[in-house]
Amino acid sequence: MSRPRPPGLHGMTDDGDRMALLEPFVGEWRLETSLAPPDGVRARAVFEWALGGRFLVERSEVDVPEAPDGLCVVAAAAEGYLQHYFDSRGVVRLYAMTFDGRLWTLRREEADFSPLEFAQRYTGEFADDGGTIRGRWEIKPPGQDWQTDFDLSYVRVA
Repeated sequence: MSRPRPPGLHGMTDDGDRMALLEPFVGEWRLETSLAPPDGVRARAVFEWALGGRFLVERSEVDVPEAPDGLCVVAAAAEGYLQHYFDSRGVVRLYAMTFDGRLWTLRREEADFSPLEFAQRYTGEFADDGGTIRGRWEIKPPGQDWQTDFDLSYVRVA
């Protein structure tokens, strides 16, 4: 007897199939941001599979005391994915995530584990060769329009 598909899987047979679509993220990346001082900052992220491919884990490290190191765990959800975010400041957030093979989005518009002082979204686009993700974080304070918070790009190292 086959298992019924949860709504929103768009033809996928199960969560594992959908998670496999995230394979382009796997590897080590150098992070580049518009917030970096002129002499540059060493920052990196590593994406890897966890628990037999059921989750995608991102670990990020930034060589600047005021910038947090982070840990993200991505899981399949009824609509797209959920990214659970944790950082060295003790911040915990939950983002709705989409990825269509080229365009990657993260959105947080409701309070979750942390208060919501402003809505957040990230939009990143993979280059044709898969070696770069160019993106931008935006914030939306209450009663205002979306505004750029900072640019954040990923450049594949391995």
